[in-house]
Amino acid sequence: MTAVSVTLIVLLVTRESDTAGETDPPAPTSDPQHSPYLIGVGRADCTGPPAEIPLMGYAQSSQLAAGIHTRLYSRAFIVDDGRKRVVFVTADVGMISQRLRLEVLRALRVKYGDLYRQDNVALSGTHTHCGLGGFFQYTLFMLSSKGYIPESVQPLVDGIVKSIDIAHRNMRPGRIYRKRGDLGGSSLNRSPHSYMNNPEEERHRYETNTDNQVVVLKFTDLDGDGIGMLSWFAVHAVSMNYTNRMVSSDNMGHASYLMEQDKNPGELPGQGGFVAGFSSSNLGDVTPNIKGPFCINTMKPCDYLNSSCPVGGTKMCQAFGPGNDMFESTRIIGHNIYMKAKVSTCKPALGHSFAAGTTDGGGDLNFTQGATDGDPFWNGIRDALVGPPSNETQDCHHPKPILFSTGEINWPLPWHPQIIDVQIITVGSVAIVAVPGEFTTMSGRRLRAAVKQELESDGVNRDWEVVLAGLSNVYTHYITTFEEYQVQRYEGASTIFGPHTLSAYLQKYAGLARAIAQDEVSKLPPGPEPPFFEKNLFNLLSAATLDRKPDNTSFGDVLQQVYPVYRPVRPSDKTFVTVEIFDNRTETWEIVHTDASWETRFHWLKGSNRQSNATVEWHIPATAQAGSYRIQHFGHCKQLKGLQTVITPYSGSSDTFTVTPSFYHL
Repeated sequence: MTAVSVTLIVLLVTRESDTAGETDPPAPTSDPQHSPYLIGVGRADCTGPPAEIPLMGYAQSSQLAAGIHTRLYSRAFIVDDGRKRVVFVTADVGMISQRLRLEVLRALRVKYGDLYRQDNVALSGTHTHCGLGGFFQYTLFMLSSKGYIPESVQPLVDGIVKSIDIAHRNMRPGRIYRKRGDLGGSSLNRSPHSYMNNPEEERHRYETNTDNQVVVLKFTDLDGDGIGMLSWFAVHAVSMNYTNRMVSSDNMGHASYLMEQDKNPGELPGQGGFVAGFSSSNLGDVTPNIKGPFCINTMKPCDYLNSSCPVGGTKMCQAFGPGNDMFESTRIIGHNIYMKAKVSTCKPALGHSFAAGTTDGGGDLNFTQGATDGDPFWNGIRDALVGPPSNETQDCHHPKPILFSTGEINWPLPWHPQIIDVQIITVGSVAIVAVPGEFTTMSGRRLRAAVKQELESDGVNRDWEVVLAGLSNVYTHYITTFEEYQVQRYEGASTIFGPHTLSAYLQKYAGLARAIAQDEVSKLPPGPEPPFFEKNLFNLLSAATLDRKPDNTSFGDVLQQVYPVYRPVRPSDKTFVTVEIFDNRTETWEIVHTDASWETRFHWLKGSNRQSNATVEWHIPATAQAGSYRIQHFGHCKQLKGLQTVITPYSGSSDTFTVTPSFYHL
């Protein structure tokens, strides 16, 4: 749903809080159980210098940084329930070393006193194997990463602290929602022989030898608008293999990239208010290289017990991801994780098959059930009457061809509700689930099963009778299963919130049932109130009254003129690369990609005689806008002038080139 009324599940946090610190957010109320949390989210760059510093993870001495695949970020989340405050940071780094944690805590103590300290600040690494090393203080780790490297440590410390600073400044009242699901096809146990050595009884409790659980926390403000999310999934960030020398956030970072680009439309990577953290979990024996290990010299499976090859030993045994190369594998695994965390409903819309009717009463026009392609004739009439659906809504509802994008039409009033009540009433051991629409047979069965499972989770009452009371409280047409939705008969075309409508309802009703079972209903916050329109809903407007204007003015006078000159803010201080398109209307260059973008790759190669080379690649997507482009590179050079070392900025720009529409891309 766009928002949910009545009651919603809220997560409780348990950490100690203090009120000191600079620029403190508003003080919480005295009754946190019935009040919103204070929530802050923040993101900051922690990439560091992408040249000649060892990459941390594979322990390959030859794997020195030489460019950027994607930038690295620290993402901070602060939650205060009125009594206790916690900070959780997930950073694009191989791991959090003790030295790194101590340096961050020292910096926080200087800025905030005892507000953020050892017992309420948790730092976690995504476990990318393509971030800079050199942030350890113990001998073994220093040996594998060429020692303690301040040039690597300082950007990490600064980035983590800055992300916490931003989250601290942005704290506001809000709510937290929890979701759990399973993600298959994105992980593989790389030591199945060891796993099988666990007790059989214990292994039989689980369906797979990898932990496929995905847990998501969604953070919203009091209006229900998302401000961030935090997710955990167990998989190694090793889709980018040990041959790579570009700094990369790998699959988990790509999931964050996709979610943040989705939630911050029009913003460059690393910008925008919505912060999406994808954190590591129990990934010790879990690989994203799901094709499994093969001997790269024979392409036969490696030895099961010792993961070696007859010729070449363990060096020849290598696992492969789902893509044709490491870049595609990173994209696929990251996209899978992102999609599992993203699952959400769409703005309301009705499909073409809605107009076909059912076997109980067919439509009068030439519409048929099962239509997954729109009719150009009716689409043209729709566009002329109410306008076309947005690309976002069309993509969200796929494979439904949209007849009316009702969630994007608000005249003379909204065409469909966007705040939906979910409610469960219990009478003894009978649970009456009041559902806001027409559930199909299987979707109703799934909802009953989910509610019953949660009600009986306390182990006390095992005899709950769950009934669905349809068409209750608010009407939202139909609710099909995801599988039924793909067929796009009348019911699927009338599932107005898109293919994941049932999943959203399952989450909300299961949360209500859980609260009932745990006797915590009183702790649930109310959701937003639906609008109450006045009774004369379609009363036509009377003739407009006369307009008045101030003395000595005319209608159409400009009250405040524009400034004569505006300058765009250039992010060149935080990027080595920009891809820019020329705007013919303003005759200016507009940045469309930086080195944080998935489509760009920045390679740095140290040449002979202290002459280094930078190579910039732009992998042009099929969706790129046609036009004139240029690529710019920004950097700093270190020179000796007299007896002093001077570091000066430089930049270079390609010639203008043209991108034309692909012959194969519609």
